[in-house]
Amino acid sequence: MRANYDTLAKTIAALTEGEEDEVALMATIVCELHHSDDRFDWTGFYRVTGPEMLKIGPYQGGHGCLQIPFSRGVCGAAARSGEVQLVADVEAFPGHIACASSTRSEVVLPVWNGAGNLIAVLDIDSDQPEAFQQEDADRLADLLAQVFSRI
Repeated sequence: MRANYDTLAKTIAALTEGEEDEVALMATIVCELHHSDDRFDWTGFYRVTGPEMLKIGPYQGGHGCLQIPFSRGVCGAAARSGEVQLVADVEAFPGHIACASSTRSEVVLPVWNGAGNLIAVLDIDSDQPEAFQQEDADRLADLLAQVFSRI
């Protein structure tokens, strides 16, 4: 099963209408995303909690890393650069952090609030190689902007 991003956007908009708490929004989005697509093996947010530091937030799947500095891994690269990281093969990514040995590919997106501040990254891991395409990254970025640009 593949995510239907149009349906997801409508469902998430309805579920999050009027909500402004970042963690509640993240938990709802993660739940909807994780169960929408067979490629999504681990789905979660890493929140910006201090200078150059990410800490695990709401997620679904197995255990994740508790903290990730901006200087390390795919999540750190997304936070540091402010750019989507689309990784077809995690073994080929310099400095990849293996939070789960089953991860083969991933997409990580920076999450911005309405003031333009980085508040988190959304990390979606797959146990399949080359699981994500640019369309996934674009549609996920649109979904994140739809929700978090209003807070």
